[in-house]
Amino acid sequence: MSLSIVTSVSPGGVVEIAPRGEIDVDTAHEVREAVAAVLTKSRPSRIELNMRLVTFIDSVGISAMVAGFQTAEVSGVKLLVTEPSRFVHRQLWVTGLLGLFGAPEPYFAGTAPAPEVPSTGV
Repeated sequence: MSLSIVTSVSPGGVVEIAPRGEIDVDTAHEVREAVAAVLTKSRPSRIELNMRLVTFIDSVGISAMVAGFQTAEVSGVKLLVTEPSRFVHRQLWVTGLLGLFGAPEPYFAGTAPAPEVPSTGV
């Protein structure tokens, strides 16, 4: 599977980088380059790396994310991960890097909050 990346800017000046697919040894450089491209063009208040559509990430992909975080930090820009897929969330948790990226909760496709169950008074 390949990787595609969509970059968008919100009205508040937050830049979202949304990779889709697998981030591995063959594609990790694309994530690093996407962060660098944003920082070359502007200094947003924040970069959000939306990882909802990432189906796989290996150690090289994690390294690219850390490199992007460091590049953003040197530029005075905060980089956060948003909506990580369950796989990405697990990899960030296992590596101890979840907190570095803002400790986001995993994204669960098609799930809604659990309905409240009425109290039975027992």
